[in-house]
Amino acid sequence: MHNECMVALQIRDVPEEVRDALAAQARARGQSLQAYLLELVETQARRLRNTAALDRFAGRSDGARSLPGESAAELNDQREQRGSWGSAA
Repeated sequence: MHNECMVALQIRDVPEEVRDALAAQARARGQSLQAYLLELVETQARRLRNTAALDRFAGRSDGARSLPGESAAELNDQREQRGSWGSAA
């Protein structure tokens, strides 16, 4: 991710106690405040991408929400319809 074109972000009007808490957490992790905040922003961006990917699959009927045994029964039905039950593919 660091090889891409980088931009600068600036957050104004951060309360001092918030900055202090973030700085303390960064120190506890052995990081600079800059590195810690960058990690937080990157983590959030990954979560947003993951959520978007999950949302794309939300309405699909691909068997992901089937009950135990339903997938096996569906496979057996499909194999019987093709006449391939027990034969090597």
